[in-house]
Amino acid sequence: MAKEIGFPVIIKAAYGGGGRGMRIVEKESEFEELFRSATSEAEKFFGRGDVFIEKYVKNPRHIEIQIMADKYGNVIHLGERDCSIQRRHQKVIEIAPSPRLSEEVRRELYRVAVKSMFKLGYENVGTLEFLVDENDNFYFIEMNTRLQVEHTVTETVTGVDIVQRMIQIAEGAKLPFLQEDIKFRGYAIEFRINAEDPKKGFAPSPGRITSYYSPGGPGVRIDAAVYKDYIIPPYYDSMIAKLTVWALSWEQTVNRAKRALEEFQVRGVPTNLPLLRQIVRDRDFLAGKFDTGYIDKKLPKLILKPEGGDPEDLATVIAAAIAAYHRL
Repeated sequence: MAKEIGFPVIIKAAYGGGGRGMRIVEKESEFEELFRSATSEAEKFFGRGDVFIEKYVKNPRHIEIQIMADKYGNVIHLGERDCSIQRRHQKVIEIAPSPRLSEEVRRELYRVAVKSMFKLGYENVGTLEFLVDENDNFYFIEMNTRLQVEHTVTETVTGVDIVQRMIQIAEGAKLPFLQEDIKFRGYAIEFRINAEDPKKGFAPSPGRITSYYSPGGPGVRIDAAVYKDYIIPPYYDSMIAKLTVWALSWEQTVNRAKRALEEFQVRGVPTNLPLLRQIVRDRDFLAGKFDTGYIDKKLPKLILKPEGGDPEDLATVIAAAIAAYHRL
């Protein structure tokens, strides 16, 4: 089947996601070894080793469409999210709307998403995920029939509480708005704050948080459940917090992200905060020039500064926050 599709292909776990049970096969001689590796990992993490194979599109943009559908046949979309910035096939930064997507492709993605859900009689919130290649061809890859980590950016630019609507749909309620009632305002970026070390292949870093300080202010949202002296266990996903920033323009949103990331302090364990701070200062990021290979290409060139200062000294954190405000 892989030969019929044509190499490179990607092997994916059928009963899981998040980059687990996934292998890219560049040539036929590698296939058997990587197939066994993928099925073994899928069995370990998801209890079933079933996998499927599809064409591998190199360095595409990862675009997803948020939809909502009730039991009465009403289906609407809440725009797109650009989830291209990833490591190990798992999202790190999500953006709404995409800063670099043609209106023609955007409209067609919306049309396909809504029409397919209407024809299927879908009832729930959900996300259809696509890859968009360098020629603006797009390919459907999967659908998540659930709430996603990155729902915050869509809520921020539309004002729609997706969690609330999901519960109401489950209770049998009718959607209270039509497509034309959905208005998009500004840009939002979500950063996944992960307890992992980018300098060591993003190895998880469980342990005790010795100091924790999160940013705030207009256009800044924090979703987290960690705190000083919280012990990060080794058993789960490495994400410990989500930072979402919003502003009216893309440039303003990136500037707000710079300030918020400078203020965000997590001490005691390595995190990806130094990497995120470098990304928002990268010219290609500001220009919207990124795809799923962005981190792999940029990481070797980035200088990741370790978290400094006394982790018990809150004054250090506050001083850094004030300095960050003055740099804007």
